Amino acid sequence: GKVPASSVVASAPSDKNLDAWRESGCRTTHCNLEVLQESTLVFLATKPHVLPGVLQEIRPAVGPHHVIVSLAAGVTLQTLQRLLPAGTKVLRLMPNLPCVVQAGAMVFARGSGAGDEEAALLKNLLSSCGLCEEVPESYINIHTGLSGSGVAYVYLFAEALAEGAVKMGMPGGLASRIAAQTLLGAAKMMLETGEHPAKLRGDICTPGGTTIHALHQLEKGALRATVMNAVEAATNRACDMAED
Repeated sequence: GKVPASSVVASAPSDKNLDAWRESGCRTTHCNLEVLQESTLVFLATKPHVLPGVLQEIRPAVGPHHVIVSLAAGVTLQTLQRLLPAGTKVLRLMPNLPCVVQAGAMVFARGSGAGDEEAALLKNLLSSCGLCEEVPESYINIHTGLSGSGVAYVYLFAEALAEGAVKMGMPGGLASRIAAQTLLGAAKMMLETGEHPAKLRGDICTPGGTTIHALHQLEKGALRATVMNAVEAATNRACDMAED
């Protein structure tokens, strides 16, 4: 709601990718240079291997008034700055899937040409889509392992929660809804209280109660170590992709 749809222009090679933009009331084009002519804040949301060609195409049209934001995984600020005119205001952004329901977790890093004004502009705009934090560029691959891929870990855990309830006799649809609400409520408490998750977990455990018996099973299954290993594996893969 911060920018009218009519002020947004989207470019893509095929109409298929532009239909949703048109339905939202945005202007569309097949010409990338038209976006540069019409806009000052430009988001580059391409596959990593496509981006160098796009940068080569738009480079002649990029001026000092433009702010260029790349969403391409693995493409560093150093590479972006090398492929664009010297001094271009460049930022690198990494979102995650829940941005589509305004509950995303995003991090961004700024290049040498981008200042506080550009960082504040991006953070203000993207706050509508969820949590948005400025970080050192070295954190972006970690964010991919933690949050970009981490959404899938949570879905796997939610599925397991619901299936446990189904095993005990609850209908699947109801179990899935309750599992989702349980995750939502737990996340909201972490964000709103600012408490460490270990503290919140301890608050639920009563001596000899149901929760501590269940947690013992999770510890026997090495849940914490397995999840830590998953974040590490995804982060390392993000680093490998950047080198490729």
